[in-house]
Amino acid sequence: MSIWELLLAFVVVLLMLVALLANVLVLVCFLYSADIRKQVPGLFILNLTFCNLLMAVSSMPLTLAGIIYKGQPGGDEVCHAVGFLETFLTTNSMLSMAALSIDRWIAVVFPLSYHSKMRYRDAALILSYTWLHSASFPIVAASLSWVGFHHLYASCTLYNKRPEDRTQFVIFTGVFHALSFLLSLVVLCFTYLKVLKVARFHCKRIDVITMQTLVLLVDIHPSVRERCLEEQRRRRQRATKKISTFIGTFILCFAPYVITRLVELSSVVHINSHWGIISKCLAYSKAVSDPFVYSLLRHQYKKTWKDMINRVLKRSSINSSALEPHGRSVPQLSE
Repeated sequence: MSIWELLLAFVVVLLMLVALLANVLVLVCFLYSADIRKQVPGLFILNLTFCNLLMAVSSMPLTLAGIIYKGQPGGDEVCHAVGFLETFLTTNSMLSMAALSIDRWIAVVFPLSYHSKMRYRDAALILSYTWLHSASFPIVAASLSWVGFHHLYASCTLYNKRPEDRTQFVIFTGVFHALSFLLSLVVLCFTYLKVLKVARFHCKRIDVITMQTLVLLVDIHPSVRERCLEEQRRRRQRATKKISTFIGTFILCFAPYVITRLVELSSVVHINSHWGIISKCLAYSKAVSDPFVYSLLRHQYKKTWKDMINRVLKRSSINSSALEPHGRSVPQLSE
């Protein structure tokens, strides 16, 4: 193996381990906290978490084996199954992110009618659509034998080996990425930009009230005034940073891989195999970033896993104190 292949194999291993750990932690928080389970967005996050976990235990290990052995790992049946699953999970993840953005849009833009517009039944219907949408493309690809091991990406994915099917495969690939990546990106941009508009409007109202208060409080200490102004700046930047993170990570992780898949359809442009694997690793990195972007860095999830840690530490300290109070052995009754 070359140094490049060793480096790419190490990256895949790292992505796989971090994705497993982070998504399992999200799943544990979901099972531990009743408050998280009661929230409608929890269903979308749970679906996204399962997609990321399955990606980490199916596609990533086979890509690692493909890099190491420089060929198809396992038999055709295994590769076809993993390729089918990879296409389904990738599409389902994209649509789950779009569903989360729709939920946030309704919550922020229509706060008074949110509970009537986004109920568990509505979330279940949206998830049902994402599953049907995500399953339709790999079913068509599998029926036409367009799933197999692709050397450019060292993974089992959409792949056409028959030259006579080139035109149909090009059309299929274009429609697939348009109705998965592009559709999800349009929904993300539309909903989150609407959310940002509302957030900026509320920030302006709060800023006006704050400035009026500071003008009236003529005896206020300069340090207090400066802290208020600094909080204003942070409030204006907070929503922009969050929305930029949601949209930016989606584009950064998926766009290079999707563009590479589309450019690959042209026989004029030659794509380096190392870049193909790198673009695949970027797509895999979404399974690593999603737990932090959508869950673990949020206040409710941080509070949940901190409570779990404190509970474990408290239980262990109680057990140790019961065994050795004040550093001495527990006296027996016979004594």
